[in-house]
Amino acid sequence: MEKLRLFRRTKNLEHEIDEFLSKLSESAILFKLAIKAYLREGCGEDFDSKLTEVNALESTADVLRRRIETELYTHTLIPESRGDVLGLIENLDDLLNYFEGALWAFHIEQPDISAEFKSGFKKLTSMVVAAVDSLVLAARAFFHSPLAVNDYNHKVMLYEKEADKISTKLKSQIFASDMDLAQKMHLRDFVEHIDNVANWAEDVADRLAIYAIKRMA
Repeated sequence: MEKLRLFRRTKNLEHEIDEFLSKLSESAILFKLAIKAYLREGCGEDFDSKLTEVNALESTADVLRRRIETELYTHTLIPESRGDVLGLIENLDDLLNYFEGALWAFHIEQPDISAEFKSGFKKLTSMVVAAVDSLVLAARAFFHSPLAVNDYNHKVMLYEKEADKISTKLKSQIFASDMDLAQKMHLRDFVEHIDNVANWAEDVADRLAIYAIKRMA
């Protein structure tokens, strides 16, 4: 299995990619905690602190992404896989942007989520974060043991499908309620803000599956 390792000559690049993936994993955890905090007390101190941490992680990840890109090009490393690695890192970076963007939307628009919908929002957030966690594991496997990528990707797909079921049910409940149409549409947008994270995770997993097949060819 050692021969399948993508980086055999540069520990620094390997470390930076591992760190980048860790930032994504940490952001997923903070995103889940931030949504729970919002559902509990709105834009309170707990939510704001989590948003600040996600902002900081996104900025750090951007710096790491640029370092990774520079190192891959300036040292002409793994030319046969360089494009795939860059594409993967950029697509994973988009997930960080989704996390940050969704939390800023909560902070700015402060949707009024009644008690009857809070459980659905919690379940949706948990499923979305589970999809991202599995994607991070798939990405780590790509660099060290590409044969395992499919196992983790399978979980990404399962979590994404469950997220779709939960979001569909939640939106149906919202539009069946007695709220006015504007409020229904507002809450629907926030269901989609969260669900879109899982949708993008599935898209990245699809691309990652192709990258892994190319590595093993």
